[in-house]
Amino acid sequence: MYRLFRQRALRWQLLLALVEFVLLMASVYAAVVLRYWGDADTQAMFNHTLQWRTPLIATVLILSIAALGLYDIHLRAGWLGRLSRLGVAFLLGGIVLSVLYYVIPPAYLGRGVLGIALICGYVLVSLWRMTFLGFVDADLFKRRVVVLGAGKRAAEVTREMRRKTDQRGFKVLGYVPIGADPVSIPAPLLLHPDGMLCEWATRLHVDEIVVGPDDRRDALPVARLLECKQRGMAVTELTEFFEREAGKIKMDLTSPSWLVFSDGFNVSPTRRTIKRAFDLCLAFLVLFVAWPFMLLTALAVRLESGRGAPILYRQERVGENGKPFQMVKFRSMGTDAECDGVARWAGKNDKRVTRVGRFIRKVRLDELPQLWNVLRGDMSIIGPRPERPQFVDEFNTSIRYYWLRHCVKPGLTGWAQLRYSYGSSTRDTEEKLKFDLFYVKNHNFVFDLTILVQTVEVVLFGRGAR
Repeated sequence: MYRLFRQRALRWQLLLALVEFVLLMASVYAAVVLRYWGDADTQAMFNHTLQWRTPLIATVLILSIAALGLYDIHLRAGWLGRLSRLGVAFLLGGIVLSVLYYVIPPAYLGRGVLGIALICGYVLVSLWRMTFLGFVDADLFKRRVVVLGAGKRAAEVTREMRRKTDQRGFKVLGYVPIGADPVSIPAPLLLHPDGMLCEWATRLHVDEIVVGPDDRRDALPVARLLECKQRGMAVTELTEFFEREAGKIKMDLTSPSWLVFSDGFNVSPTRRTIKRAFDLCLAFLVLFVAWPFMLLTALAVRLESGRGAPILYRQERVGENGKPFQMVKFRSMGTDAECDGVARWAGKNDKRVTRVGRFIRKVRLDELPQLWNVLRGDMSIIGPRPERPQFVDEFNTSIRYYWLRHCVKPGLTGWAQLRYSYGSSTRDTEEKLKFDLFYVKNHNFVFDLTILVQTVEVVLFGRGAR
């Protein structure tokens, strides 16, 4: 069901990106006309060379927009936040294009034309997004959902999805009490079908029925639900509904049988090979680009700490299948940070962090030596962040299904890092586990690329760093 939803969402995302690609190309042509207004000869000269330059500019800007998470179906932001992100995306795209012009001189467009194209593109894309998302947010274009059940499990929908951005793709019409479950839903939200369930749902133009009673024994109208399914209505279990709409697995709603029989949580040899090739290629590429920054970081750590103090910091972490390994980072804390041997969380404004350490942690430069772990095969580029053995032992006993996150290699970045802030407590770890297990269950090459592109936003804004 999640993959079906992804296919539907992908169609909307492709439409959004395709129109924006066309608008961005049109903005380049418009920029030439505005820059050389009244000079037909120069316009003709530019138009002759724009056939390959324009798609290049549009591609870079589309990737910049994606990097800021603006194609993310789970993005929670108001219009001011979206327009700000879009502005940063165009600024980032402009910087990338400026660098690209030095690498590929024939692609040079001219500062005046590029500046006007960026302004025109920002205005056109903003107006298009306001129109497009207005249609998507309209109830007319949302899936009409009825929740079968009105107990504690069904109440999680109203509790977890209060905001409008949480319900971008659907509209809950109401909740239908069934069985002997105590009602936990406010009376105005309750629905009472008159007559046959299928006929009643058809009259309401229901697109999807979410099944979420507290107790299914002798309460679930299986035959009626099958009839609804035959009529074209989607019938979804509450756990799958949360997974699909919230981008995480709701741990308190899952059961061992659901984990065993659900799709995912398996890694085929083909997927493993593709992921390893992806890791190696990207690790070498990042090393090629980032080695000057790594040298400067090493020099800064040495200058602050003095001769004899270690530049790198090695720490034991738990990897795939619970196998420990030595993770390498640039040292960002004092050499006596854990002189008593007790593992501690990194807190906000942690006094153990050095001045250089505070900066390199903010921009994630301290993580770059972990590329060595990726090359060794201890880690992947994308995956759950590795934890220390002391914390893992504690979490395995206190947090349900925590061990499942070790079914894949840990990563430099991951879905939980994009969706949740830095974790510094058992409760934070439990929340992040919901996103980690979502990744473990649904990871594929496209999902990895999506996470990788959106990681740029985390680095740019320093979100989650301590």
